[in-house]
Amino acid sequence: MVEGVRHGMTTRELASRQGVSPDAIKFHVANTLSKLGFSSRLELRRWDGVRRDSALNRKDSSMDDTISLGPIGQIARSAKDIEAASRWYGEVLGLPHLYTFGNLAFFDCGGTRLMLSQGDGGPAESILYFQVPDIHAAKSALEDRGAVFTHAPHMIHKHADGTEEWMAFLTDNEDRTLAIMSQAKG
Repeated sequence: MVEGVRHGMTTRELASRQGVSPDAIKFHVANTLSKLGFSSRLELRRWDGVRRDSALNRKDSSMDDTISLGPIGQIARSAKDIEAASRWYGEVLGLPHLYTFGNLAFFDCGGTRLMLSQGDGGPAESILYFQVPDIHAAKSALEDRGAVFTHAPHMIHKHADGTEEWMAFLTDNEDRTLAIMSQAKG
């Protein structure tokens, strides 16, 4: 639930995903905010903490201060009908389906991940997701260079093998969304 809040999900979206009432989500969010000493969901979204049981805590973080962005790891596109779009990208284009999570579907484009999300399908710009080996070190280095993050690093998905997908979002000089992403093996 905390990672959902950190990713920007609403109370209603969290309740639907968890199969509980919105009041239950509000209760748990309030509890979490109290335990962490935060007064708002926005503070939680910007919190840079990592759960103790996360694979990211076991990751070797022996990096120096120089950080360079890796190849683009993911591109996001919206689709009016996620099921129809998933069939089209899988069957017509022949892209291998990686996994589906709620209203998101992920495909492999020769090593770059394509994320389809349910939306209006309008002319929104794609989000560039840059791979980094250590998401916390990259965030810190980029902030030192003047980057402004809208979301702290947070886990967005845990695969069956325990591998965790982590992302943090920032904006460019024209207020367009970018992201850094990293995997922590379980």
